Formats: sequence, C-alpha cells, structure tokens
Amino acid sequence: MDLTTTYMGLKLKNPLVPSASPLSKNLDTIKNLEDAGASAIVLYSLFEEQISFEAEELDHFLSYGTDSFAEALTYFPEAQEYRLGPEGYLEHIRKAKEATGIPIIASLNGVSTGGWIDYARKMEQAGADGLELNVYMLATDPVRTSAEIEQVYIDVLKAVKSSVKIPVAMKLSPFFSATAAMAKRLDDAGADALVLFNRFYQPDLDLEALEVKPGVVLSSPEELRLPLRWIAILFGRIKASMAGTSGVHTATDALKLIMAGADVANLCAVLLKHGPAHLGKILDEMEKWLEEHEYTNLRMARGSMSQKNVAEPAAYERANYIKALNSYTR
Repeated sequence: MDLTTTYMGLKLKNPLVPSASPLSKNLDTIKNLEDAGASAIVLYSLFEEQISFEAEELDHFLSYGTDSFAEALTYFPEAQEYRLGPEGYLEHIRKAKEATGIPIIASLNGVSTGGWIDYARKMEQAGADGLELNVYMLATDPVRTSAEIEQVYIDVLKAVKSSVKIPVAMKLSPFFSATAAMAKRLDDAGADALVLFNRFYQPDLDLEALEVKPGVVLSSPEELRLPLRWIAILFGRIKASMAGTSGVHTATDALKLIMAGADVANLCAVLLKHGPAHLGKILDEMEKWLEEHEYTNLRMARGSMSQKNVAEPAAYERANYIKALNSYTR
C-alpha cells in the first residue's frame, strides 16, 4: 500500500503528522513517534511573548486593556516558567533533526509581524524543514473590523514568507465570517499549507473562588466535523496543501479527512491519552481499510468525497442543515 503524500512541498511516507503539543518537548518521545510511523512532527510552539525584541507593536497587544483590569498581566507567565526560551527552542530543533529522519516543522505562536521574522530565519538555520504560523488572536476590540483582523494574518504570512525559503503553513481560526475567501487570500499570499482549525481554549468560571479558570479540554471525535466540512469545500479551489486537525482519534477519522481532501491528518489528543505507539495502530488500521476497499494508494482516496466530487455537493451547505434537522428523532 502506497500511503505517501505531499504536504507543503514535503514528500511524506504517510499522512499522519503529530501536531504541536507537549509530546514534542522530549527528544525520546519524538523518536518514539517516528518509530510508531509519524511521517513528520510539528514541534510545540515558541510563543511571541518569549521572544525579546524592540516591542512597541507587541506591547500594544499585551498591555491593551490592562489599565482597566490591573490583574490582566498576571495571566502571562514569567520568563522562567517557559520550558525553553528562544535559544533553547532553536537548540531543540537541531537536536530533533539530528535524532530523526523525518521532517521537523517548527511552530510560532503570536499576533504581530516584528518578532516572527528574525526567529523564522533562525528556525530555518537550525534545520527546521517547515514552519507553522499560529496567529492565536481573539478579536475582542469592538471597533476593530473584520478586514483589519484578516489583514494581520496576511501581513504575518507575507513577512515570514519573505524571510525564509522553507515552506510555511498558516493555522487558521474557524471564526472568519468568510472562511473560503480568507483561505483564498492566504493561498494567493503564498501559504504553502493551511491547517484547519486552531482550537481556541475557552475559560471556565470557578463559582466558589469567583475566578476565571484557564484550562485545556482535549478534543473529542465529534469536533472532526468542522475541519472536515471546510476541507471538503476548499479542495480543488486552492493550491495550498491542507492539514485537518481537531478530532482525529481513529483511522476512520484520518481517512475521512483524506477523502474530504486533506493532505495530512494532525493528531494530538489521542496520542496524549494513549501514547506515541498508538499512532502505529491507527496507521495499520488505515492501511487495512484501504486494502479491503481495493485502493492501491492514498492518492486514489484523496478528495474523493470533497464537495467537488460527491454526487450531492449541496450536502456540505445549507441543504445539509435542513436535512439534519428533519432527520432528528427522539
């Protein structure tokens, strides 16, 4: 069975790529993921807040609103609380490259263009095979328009693309008012891949302590449907590669993304729960399913159930909404 795929210009032996997570902080775990069959690994993110640079632009984002809420800055960790600073992250890239034979994709998480450019170059020099940009920005300013928010993504992408030669992926939020148009703008701006979608971690409330509680809730298989739908809609409409992330827990989940049109399936929660070796089980089950259904390679399956190729394209749009409501029975 030929499971090879091409993602952001990188030839991969299969479509299973662990996404940015704590798993990639440890070299032994990275090697275990490779041994289990991972075709590439996205390293955990280097946060813009960790990067020291002349930061008027960054300072605006970090301090906006803190005059009204004096405790706001307490949510940002002290520098020593980060596991690795910028230089440590670059060394981690070098060691990961030396320890493995698969592509290592670095990850930058932030909101402005200034600090990314220099470290994007340094990540490339450290040996990263690609770069994933995670613009983790919640649009809370009531006077800031959607066009201004969208332009941040475009500006960050163009700034980084102009500074490196390695391929660059943009991790997208699902909250754009015109997702297809935004994907096309990023594609036109030179994105080598789009990662659909970023999960914004939602706060909770502690009613006894009267505090807002940060926390991580791992994805569930049901969350697959959001990236699945948009990958199916975008397949054949953009040149950039596509990665599906959120909700990939089984071989069936990964195959659904591929058949919708994804080039790779990103895994995180299932590996955090069951360990790196579980990736091998998912890979074996994917290969078995493809063989049983008489596919000779992954390319035959890719995009076969996209909006472009299914018998009823409207199933991905409003018609599906109406049919779903009418089909519900108690």
